[in-house]
Amino acid sequence: MFIRLFEDNPNAREILKVVEILEKGGVIIYPTDTVYAIGCDIYNVKAVQRVAQLKGVKPEKANFSMICRDLSNISEYAKVGNEVFKSMKRALPGPFTFILNATSKLPNVLMNRRKTIGIRVPDNTIVMAIVEELGHPLLTTSVRDDDDVIEYMTDPELIYEKYEQLVDVVVDGGYGQNVASTVVDCTGGTIDIIRQGLGEL
Repeated sequence: MFIRLFEDNPNAREILKVVEILEKGGVIIYPTDTVYAIGCDIYNVKAVQRVAQLKGVKPEKANFSMICRDLSNISEYAKVGNEVFKSMKRALPGPFTFILNATSKLPNVLMNRRKTIGIRVPDNTIVMAIVEELGHPLLTTSVRDDDDVIEYMTDPELIYEKYEQLVDVVVDGGYGQNVASTVVDCTGGTIDIIRQGLGEL
């Protein structure tokens, strides 16, 4: 399925359609404030396994992130100190992925070997509307591999051509960026930029 949405005013009916597919275990591709991403409901084990398969990794070895609506319930999924929280509050919504130590409430299927999770709050009204309607975070991983940033597909119609048999929905929110998010590791108590992307801290 191919759904076109406008970022300045996403159609509520179409958002609901996307969320209903997620709730049934669907996998979607959608726009963010950086590159297009693949995602699913973080609580649906089979859907998470499908995303891992698409990326060619085992779920327990995958460094998946999740998109949160805001930082209000972040402590449910990740351990975050005051200084890091202040930095996140200043930077988000924006093109950053903050790597944090996970709490035991994070779904087991998302727990990687290091017991960490990436947190994103993108500055994109389409994905934010999806997350808000879903009622909890959305699993997210870039359409392409991290070391292949320059070759990201930015055209949603070309993405659909490649992935229409592999995912349930491609959401067209216009052309995407070809630079990924800046990845910030906060697991050691300090703030370390481990990949410089679109955002400047």
